[in-house]
Parts: sequence; C-alpha cells; structure tokens
Amino acid sequence: MNSRAKVIVVVSSTFLVLLLVLGSVMGKSASTDSPYHHLAVYTEVLSRIKSEYVEEPDLKSVTLGALNGLLESIDPFASYLNADQYKEYQKNFDTYKGDVGLVLSKRFGYIGVVSAIPGSPAAKAGLTTGDILESIKGIATRDMPLAYAELLLRGLPGTTVDLMVLRRRPEPQKMTLTRALPGPLPVQTKMLANDVGYVRAESLASGKVKEIAAAITELEKKGAKRFVLDLRQCATGTPEEGVALADLFLEKGLITYLQGQRVARKDFQADASKPKFKEPLVILANRGTAGAAEVAAAALQDDKRAELVGERTYGDASQRKAISMDDGGAVILSVAKYYSPAGKAIQDTGAVPANLVAEADVVAESDDDSDAAKPDNEPEHKAGEDLMLKKALELLAK
Repeated sequence: MNSRAKVIVVVSSTFLVLLLVLGSVMGKSASTDSPYHHLAVYTEVLSRIKSEYVEEPDLKSVTLGALNGLLESIDPFASYLNADQYKEYQKNFDTYKGDVGLVLSKRFGYIGVVSAIPGSPAAKAGLTTGDILESIKGIATRDMPLAYAELLLRGLPGTTVDLMVLRRRPEPQKMTLTRALPGPLPVQTKMLANDVGYVRAESLASGKVKEIAAAITELEKKGAKRFVLDLRQCATGTPEEGVALADLFLEKGLITYLQGQRVARKDFQADASKPKFKEPLVILANRGTAGAAEVAAAALQDDKRAELVGERTYGDASQRKAISMDDGGAVILSVAKYYSPAGKAIQDTGAVPANLVAEADVVAESDDDSDAAKPDNEPEHKAGEDLMLKKALELLAK
C-alpha cells in the first residue's frame, strides 16, 4: 500500500467513530443518516481535495480542521488534543496557578471569550464577551483545541502572555497580559430606594452561595423587602452551585436536570426542609452570564419565582469528560447537559429573559450606527445609565 493510500485509510478510520456518533445524534432517515453514508461523503471530499485542489494539501492540517469543525458544530466547549498536547495538558494544567481570567469557548473556528472574570488581568485590559483571540503567544488559534488554549494562557504568576485580539470592530489589537493568581470576588451589596436590596455575585465558585445568603439576610435586617440579584458577567462555578443558589429561593419544584446519551436523567429538586427567601426577586443577566449562574437564572424564571431581565445568557451548562483515544490523544466534550425546568438545554439556548434589555455598550458598538438600528419607541437614555437595573426597579415597583 502506497503512502497516499495509507493516509486516506488512517484519516478515514479516525472519522469512523466520530461519524458513528454524529449519525446516531442527528436521527433522520436511515438512508441519508447512516454513519457509513457520512463516512462515504467525507472520503469522497478528501479524495477530491487530494486530486483536484490547486496544490498538494497538508492532510494533517485538513484532518485537524475537520475534527475541530465537527466538534465545534456540536459543542463549542469541546476539544480534540493530539497525543503531545494531551500529555502536556495532563502534566501542566493544574501546575500553572497564574491565569489571565478568561472563560473561553470555540467561535468561528477560533477561541472566543465567554466572559472576563471581574478584576482579572483580562478584565482590566478591557477584554469582554464576544472578543476573539486570534493568536496566543504568537500561535494562531484557528483550529486550536480549546483545552490547549486554556493551557497556553496559564503560567507562573507575574509572567506575561501575548495575545492578538479581534474586537467587534475588527482591527487586530496586540495585548500583553500579566498572569496573576485568581483573587477573591466578594459579594457586593447595597440598599436602593424603596426598600430594594441589591446583591451582585461575580462568581459562583465554592462558598459563594453561602455568602449570597448571608448578604441577603443582612439586607433584610436593614429593611430590604424586594431584591435584585445581579449575575452579569458571572461565568465561574459548577452547575451544582447554580442549583444551590436557586434553592435559596424555591420552596419546591424542579430546579434542573442532567441528561445525556449515556447518562441517565438526574433531577435536582428544591429542598423543602431548608429556609427560603420569599421576597420579590429580579435577576439581571447578560451575554457574559454562563454556567452555574445560568442554571439558577433559568430555574427561577421557569418556576416563576423571579423575573429575569437583560440579555440571553451565553449557554454553558454541561458535564464534560476526557475520552482517551488509541493514538494517545483525547476528545474532551460534553457527555450530558443541564436542562431548565421547561426542558430546554441551557448550553443550546442559554437563559432568555422575558424582559430583554440590551446593555448600553452593545447598542453603542452595534455594526449599524444609524438611528434605524434602534426601535422606534426606544427612549433616549443618559450616558452611563444602567438600563437593566432601571428595568428591574420598575418591575419591583409594580
């Protein structure tokens, strides 16, 4: 067998397993959805590339691009790591304590920013949801495994990492960030007019739900009779922490459930034996709200315990697993998703507020700067006005 034939056989074999999964998930007719049908299509495309493309292609790059494209199409948080990358990932990911504070996903084949953790080097540099990392340490992120990008961003505290960033107005911008140890993100509180207590949580890391409960209790002592829970840019914490947050306010009912192709459904119910906060509640969320915060927001909105105000959240609530491959590499992907009480997969749909309000900076940076981009009935707003909080206070005043 010549080398060209060997390459085609190896590449086709790699895709057989992936296409078996794809064929079973898509679930249409047997004739067009058979994994063998998809494999035949891929093999023919590969053959055409080899024989017709303008120049001899790098089949390793073609395969890597196809693998990453396949994974991104079903799971923006998935990664394919080759043997060397996976070995480095296993060895060093937990060793490097310094970080720049970015929550990431795949976007258009590149590495996209889900959220910059408040107070982190990334947030201080102005990185935000929707930005794209074009390169990390001079390495292009096109078709880069997500897990490997996260590894490149980590290192010893005080060391630097160079990024090339694409913003909403696509002029590449070079940034040098200094890695730092993750700092504490205290729960922020204040009393607002009309006996409204305001609580902001920028993280739902372990222990934060208890801090939120203590903060609400303290505001109750100060006379708070209604609450705003601000979860904007809150993108860290496990889904279980989101369950615990929702459980502070729900006396009974389904909070979320976890289910996958090979993961049996697991329901998470409100614990009726625990004390609950019963005051009227509005939650603020935006496109940087992800993970645990989405689980809580979706549950409290679906169970009609709280009004949700703001933007559609990012969409990231799943159970992920590293699946080792015969070549020493691994696929890291979601094996089960968390669902809202209404049965919507949070990773697919996010939490969509019944009261949609765009943040001021999104309106200002719209691709269309004309007045036609704004609704006809949208009133003028003062510069720097918090439109979401204003809407929340209006709802609580009813």
